[in-house]
Amino acid sequence: MKNIFARIWMSIILILTAGHLNAAGLLTEKMRSGGIERTYTIYLPDNLPADAPLVFVFHGYGQTVKPEKYNMMPTADKYGFAVCYPQAEKDGRAKPSWNVGYVFQQDFKADDVDFICSLAKHLQKKYKLSKHNTFCTGMSNGGEMCYLLAFKRPDVFAAVAPISGLTMEWMYKTLIPKGPIPLMEVHGTEDRTSEWTGDLADKGGWGAYVSVPLAVSFWVAQNRCTTLACDTLPVKTPTNGHRVIAHRYGNGINGNEVWLYQVINGKHSWGTDDLDTSEEIWKFFSKYLR
Repeated sequence: MKNIFARIWMSIILILTAGHLNAAGLLTEKMRSGGIERTYTIYLPDNLPADAPLVFVFHGYGQTVKPEKYNMMPTADKYGFAVCYPQAEKDGRAKPSWNVGYVFQQDFKADDVDFICSLAKHLQKKYKLSKHNTFCTGMSNGGEMCYLLAFKRPDVFAAVAPISGLTMEWMYKTLIPKGPIPLMEVHGTEDRTSEWTGDLADKGGWGAYVSVPLAVSFWVAQNRCTTLACDTLPVKTPTNGHRVIAHRYGNGINGNEVWLYQVINGKHSWGTDDLDTSEEIWKFFSKYLR
């Protein structure tokens, strides 16, 4: 009799939770990739439905995962998507780093493209997340990771949004994109870490990289965009913020767009004082939900 009641109670629980995730909040987990045990943190809003979107957020060079840093969790709560914060491995300088082909990464063995794509598949299955609505954004070195994934795995990601990111010259000259992909970049014109004007002479020590306008124009061409609309966004924080000019290229393949948010006199940052970056990123991503 007890077993019958137990089965009935379990059936009731399954009915009540069908289509929703049982776990919610921040979870730090591990998975093996390329023979290495990798770590990531995933945020699951309460009552997240099955087949919800998934957004990856990649940290900057030398950093560890700090989910609160980029203000993506409140946006996830508002719009109903999961957020994954993967942790990069340490490079030869003993700094956590995404392997994007910096000049000092020649002996760095981490295959981050394989790790991230395997992790996306793992999370989609484990938490019943969408296989189609998977996106990525990242800051600085994490932005470079977004560009690399745009070149190599547009089949995995529906759109990418590098923030203060670079396109390394080796990517620009040697990689052939596997297909068009919507892309959004937010970048300060006075960024002295990831120079708006590029650094082909490698004065910064990262390796040669092209200018931000050229990097974005590459994806405008790949997506075959034929229209351009420009407008100035309201400054979020008048005392500390900067003027942001939004260049939105449209009418591309499959309706793809490419957005460049030019932060006038902005430094190397997520742009928190200039605009609600996370909201703008999701505004862009949400155009490609299916």
